[in-house]
Amino acid sequence: MKSYQVTEFGAPLVEVHAATPAPQGAQVLLKVVGAGICHSDLHIWEGAYELGHGRKKLSFADRGMKLPITMGHETAGEVVAVGPDAVGVRVGDVRLVYPWIGCGECAVCRAGDEHMCLQPAYIGVQKAGGYADHVMVPHARYLLDLEGLDPVAAAPYACSGVTAYGALKKVQDVFASPIVILGAGGLGLMALSLLRAMGGKGAIVVDIDARKREAAARAGALATVDAAAPDSVQQVVAAAGGPASAVIDFVGNPDTATLGFECLRKGGKLVTVGLFGGGAPWALPLIAIKAITIQGSYVGNLQETQELLDLVREKNIPAIPVTTVRLARVNEALSELHGGKLIGRAVLTP
Repeated sequence: MKSYQVTEFGAPLVEVHAATPAPQGAQVLLKVVGAGICHSDLHIWEGAYELGHGRKKLSFADRGMKLPITMGHETAGEVVAVGPDAVGVRVGDVRLVYPWIGCGECAVCRAGDEHMCLQPAYIGVQKAGGYADHVMVPHARYLLDLEGLDPVAAAPYACSGVTAYGALKKVQDVFASPIVILGAGGLGLMALSLLRAMGGKGAIVVDIDARKREAAARAGALATVDAAAPDSVQQVVAAAGGPASAVIDFVGNPDTATLGFECLRKGGKLVTVGLFGGGAPWALPLIAIKAITIQGSYVGNLQETQELLDLVREKNIPAIPVTTVRLARVNEALSELHGGKLIGRAVLTP
């Protein structure tokens, strides 16, 4: 079995060869067909999140992450072996791996929200992920049927897809009016493709990169705005026909947080998804005066991921732009993502 592992934060991933594991109990072994490269992987690779305001970085090492780790939490693959207790899956099945696995015992997990568990066992974060030719999954319930879908294009649904879907559900009550999407990377484009299928009127998309704004326009944005423009807030408000009811921030830095806040009407909602980092810039009195709701949104649960796949099939939603990259070029791909050069999503293939 070949994998590419983070052995030192900030250093190039290392190619590692080891015996291919045999599944035990209810485990299922898959041959990786596609593994998406997520912006969150950059933070894992770098080893920390920026918190802003002079705070110490949020370190993965301080939070108990032990190296080496094989990243990759957007994985699709073909079942090649099953443990003696595995049920509901057969060799040859092509499945999407749900990676956001919790302890399975706490009240949060029992309620179906394993992605919010305080003792996570996420595939690609705490457990070996898809930056490899094989991946082990602890139970078949975390494997979702990809019948009718291209597994390479569908791999990002495990994170960017369900993240976009989960964020959109939080503002679904205002879909009759345009919403604002900050960031036209993989998440923003995924949200655009889902919004209309979920009954939304449409979105104004804001990004600093002209190429990404063009991609958003091709994907059906009602309008696009350059985030760096001095009158970006006024442009957004004009395009939306007034202050927005909802803004989803798929970037998550002080500039986008400020822009999103200033675009909102009284009683509006700002959903923060992106993890670029920094400190919150809002004046506290204005949160109350404008009665703004600021809500975080973190990936989604297993049921929401299944809902997403059902929606994609039912509405025949086109996949976001995907750039396939050979697994051996993973370090180049991470560097390109870090430099903002990728449009849509990069997916590693064997």
